[in-house]
Amino acid sequence: MPANFIRDIFYYKDFYLAFYETLKPDVKKKFNWTLQLIATLEKVPEKYFKHITGSSGIFEIRVEAGSDIFRVFSFFDKGQLIILLNGFQKKTQKTPRSEIMLAEKLKKQYFDEIEIKESTKPKKKN
Repeated sequence: MPANFIRDIFYYKDFYLAFYETLKPDVKKKFNWTLQLIATLEKVPEKYFKHITGSSGIFEIRVEAGSDIFRVFSFFDKGQLIILLNGFQKKTQKTPRSEIMLAEKLKKQYFDEIEIKESTKPKKKN
């Protein structure tokens, strides 16, 4: 039965894919399942997708495999478009500030690149 997608999910550069390639097959499978959940459910449970308090709209995708905990940061662009950023294995109760700062930096970089592309597009003549 095909899934009805209500959100599109894209990777920003290769940050997520580089992280994904380091994962064990069972963790990859859980990430794929979680991403499908995020793409298809109107209201995603916070257990899997949570806003980072104090951030500029950064969300964490949350995956647990046994006693291992993994996170991937993401954000929304144009409503239902989710952009995946950096990922890491969580080793402490608190999310490392350096990982959040990297996600903020990558998000800014993403929008800066879009702004540059938009400003260099040829103007349409009427």
